[in-house]
Amino acid sequence: MKQSELKDFLDAKVIQYNNPKFIESDPIQIPHQFSLKEDIEIAGFLTATISWGNRKSIINNAKRMMELLDDSPFDFVLNHTESDLENLQHFVHRTFNGDDFIQFIKSLQHIYKNHNGLESAFAKHSEKESLQNSISKFKTSFFEIDHLPRTQKHISNPLKNSAAKRINMFLRWMVRNDTTGVDFGIWKNLSPSQLSCPLDVHSGNVARKLGILNRNQNDGKALQELDTALRNLDSKDPVKYDFALFGLGVFEGF
Repeated sequence: MKQSELKDFLDAKVIQYNNPKFIESDPIQIPHQFSLKEDIEIAGFLTATISWGNRKSIINNAKRMMELLDDSPFDFVLNHTESDLENLQHFVHRTFNGDDFIQFIKSLQHIYKNHNGLESAFAKHSEKESLQNSISKFKTSFFEIDHLPRTQKHISNPLKNSAAKRINMFLRWMVRNDTTGVDFGIWKNLSPSQLSCPLDVHSGNVARKLGILNRNQNDGKALQELDTALRNLDSKDPVKYDFALFGLGVFEGF
C-alpha cells in the first residue's frame, strides 16, 4: 500500500472509531463521569494504571476505585485520613492491590501539593516531539516520598525501553482534543504533536500487518519506530491513529 493510500485508509478508520460510541466499551468512560479538571485527570490516571487485561474487568474495577474515593477523587486525594485509606486495602486488580492503591493516593497528594498537579508534573520536562522523558521524570517525582518498592512497577519508565502503553494512553486522553468528545484535551501546556501511541498487542499487530512497524517486541524501540511512522502521516496529531489501529485489531480482527 502506498503512503497516500495508507493515510487515506487510516484516516477513514479514525473517523469510524474516534466518536462518542467508542466511549461505551472503553475505560475512558470512567473519567467521563466527572466535570472538574482534577477529578477527570485523577480518575483517568488511576483508570489507565489498571488498564491491562479484560476490558470489562478494567471498567468494573475502575468504577470500584471511584466508589472507594467517594466519587470525588480530587477531594479524597487532598483531604483523606488514615482511616479513609484503610478502606482501600481490599481493592485488587490483577497485581495492583490495596497497598498499591494507597501508595498511589499518597503519591498523588504529593504531586498536587508539591508539584502543582499532574499536568505541571508532566509538562515541566517535556520535549518538542516526545513526552517519554517527561514520563520518566514523573515517575521519579511520584515515588520521591516514602513508598513501597513493589508499587514502582505500576508506572513504566520509557528510558528503560518500556513502551509505557498505559501512561501514553492517559496522556492521549488529557492532551488530545479530538472535537468529538472522546479525548478530553484539558491539558493546555502540552501538544498532541508530542504524544506517543499507546502501543499494545492489538495496535502492534495491526501496525506490523500494515508495514509501519517491523520490530517484533512491543517495547520502547518499537514505540519509537511506530511514532516516526505515525508522525509521517500526521505530524500535528499522530496518535489519532491509535483509534484506527486499535479499532482494526479489537473490533475487526484485522
